[in-house]
Amino acid sequence: MRNIIISMTAAMLLAACATVGPDYRAPRQVADIDFSSPYSRAERALSWWQVFEDPHLDRLIELTLTHNRELEQARANVERAYAVFRDVDNNRWPEGSLDAGYQASENGTVANDDDGTVVRGYRSGLGLSWDPDLFGKLRRASQAARAEAEQARILWHDAQLRLVSQVATSYGEYRGAQLRLEVARQNQDNLRQTRDIIQARFDAGLASELELVRIDAQLLEVAAGIPDHRLALLTAETALTALVGSKPGSLRLGERAELPRLAQPVAIADGTNYLRYRADVAGAERALAARTADIGVATADLYPKLSFSGFLGFVSGPGWSLGTDQRSWSIAPGLSWQAADLGSVRARIRAAGAGRQMALAEFEQRVIDALAEMQLALHGYNLGREQQLRLEQQWQASNKAVAIARARYHAGSGEFLELLDAEREQLRSRDRVAQQEQDSFSRLVAIYRSFGGAIEPI
Repeated sequence: MRNIIISMTAAMLLAACATVGPDYRAPRQVADIDFSSPYSRAERALSWWQVFEDPHLDRLIELTLTHNRELEQARANVERAYAVFRDVDNNRWPEGSLDAGYQASENGTVANDDDGTVVRGYRSGLGLSWDPDLFGKLRRASQAARAEAEQARILWHDAQLRLVSQVATSYGEYRGAQLRLEVARQNQDNLRQTRDIIQARFDAGLASELELVRIDAQLLEVAAGIPDHRLALLTAETALTALVGSKPGSLRLGERAELPRLAQPVAIADGTNYLRYRADVAGAERALAARTADIGVATADLYPKLSFSGFLGFVSGPGWSLGTDQRSWSIAPGLSWQAADLGSVRARIRAAGAGRQMALAEFEQRVIDALAEMQLALHGYNLGREQQLRLEQQWQASNKAVAIARARYHAGSGEFLELLDAEREQLRSRDRVAQQEQDSFSRLVAIYRSFGGAIEPI
């Protein structure tokens, strides 16, 4: 017994020293892109939208974070991944079970003396088994499971950020459709005023029927665009109800045709490594860690595997009794080695190495794509704001042109085609302003999404 204890102790000490396969080191740089900062979730990633002071938007985001089924799936995946990790990690330690059983048999051996002999007995006690993990296979498996659990948690963060972005985008599309529908109706009212002028001049013999028909055609053109805006409104509302986990028609968003506006522009701090807030990049890094540990799991099969099994308890005859005479123990060390299948082992090592190369390439591409996405989102928003300013100036100028053309035409000193062109330009510029307001909001959402929610108003 003493020798057994000494051998098990020696095996434990040896197991603590040997771990095959490469040790993981997180990448600190991809090409010339610094990635030294560890992942950190932005402090206000899910509450940033409160800067708009829009209760409808705040409520939609709250409902999504609470009731969205995709997020519920991601949360459950985190729980599953950590449960798997705990199960794998426990494999490193001795396992035991309390067992009790009864056995009856006849003719237990081929000896003639056992003919017709019935043997009955009880067995109860503690069964033990242990793999001392001499070469770190179980430790590497535990590392891989931990990395995958951490990846699941990070991807849950990414799912939250992505769904909040989708809610904000759909909300912007809803308000944008409302605004464009309102603009179309205002344009109808303006055109009707012009038609009234033309009708009066026609009745007085000062305008032709062609002028009257052409203004009617323009009115019908505006009216024909209204169903598109109503469909866009319905589409955005349906998307929102799906995101918040409600049935269609259950949302009450009010009739305010106004997009959320920032009181001040957003700020991007110089020198800040915003890659650290990208959950998708961090998730790819954790996948790389898991695939690196897989190499050690496969490499350990090149070496022998030592295991111990044993029993400590009682064995009794037909009468159930427990005492010193019934005490029983056993220990069975074992050694196994896949010596005849080393070709398959090496193939699994190569497969694990290729898996790590794939994960590394995926991580590096995520870093490059994330940086490009951040730059494009920021430039797109700034250029969109500049375009919006120019469109608003154009709309103001077209309003003035219509007023002048209408007054001149009513006084009989202006041409009908001048008025028609001015009206057409006014309609187009006002609708473009409404569309640009929606686009600017969508580009702001893109900044929020690409910077991991780590942006602040100035």
